[in-house]
Amino acid sequence: MASIDLAHLLATLGARAWPFQSHSRARVAAGLALTIYAGHTRDQGTPYLHHPLAVVTILRSELGVTLPETLLVGLLHDALEVDPGSESLVVHQLGEVFAARLRAMTPDHRLARRPKEPGDEIRWRMKTAALPAEDLLVRLADRVHNLRDLAASPNSERRSKFIRNLADFHLPLAEAARPLSPQLATAHALLHHEYVRHQQEVRP
Repeated sequence: MASIDLAHLLATLGARAWPFQSHSRARVAAGLALTIYAGHTRDQGTPYLHHPLAVVTILRSELGVTLPETLLVGLLHDALEVDPGSESLVVHQLGEVFAARLRAMTPDHRLARRPKEPGDEIRWRMKTAALPAEDLLVRLADRVHNLRDLAASPNSERRSKFIRNLADFHLPLAEAARPLSPQLATAHALLHHEYVRHQQEVRP
């Protein structure tokens, strides 16, 4: 992927089609994404920013999301995970309500900048299950991209963990959320497709 700049982020968000009052907010969020994700890489060795951009693309192109705020949450959904210290910047530029949405999507141990402890996984699942529909949609789109990108991960334990979590948490959660909106029903279908694909890949 070529170098990502502000124009690229705005185009991925589809911000040109947004109401005029949302244009400046899109530019602020895109600028934050460039700042916060800069210098961070994924387990696959790719620039971290590629991941939230892929999540935004899934939200728009495959799940039919058009709400500007949901797409901005998609763009910044991992901001507090990769840089918990950026929270004050997010609050200052996008407001406390927006920052609270990101906090609700971030594991507690990441926010506290500490190693993962016993009980954190259960708390994280409870936190995820409590998300409102639009934010759950972002989290499920995030999981879809993680699963699609899993083959590039050099960590076999990480790959196994993602498949286990898909089977015993994310897929049941998405199935329970299906009636809430057509977008969530589609997200469930995408996750189920990934489950079937991964199951076929591990068969002898």
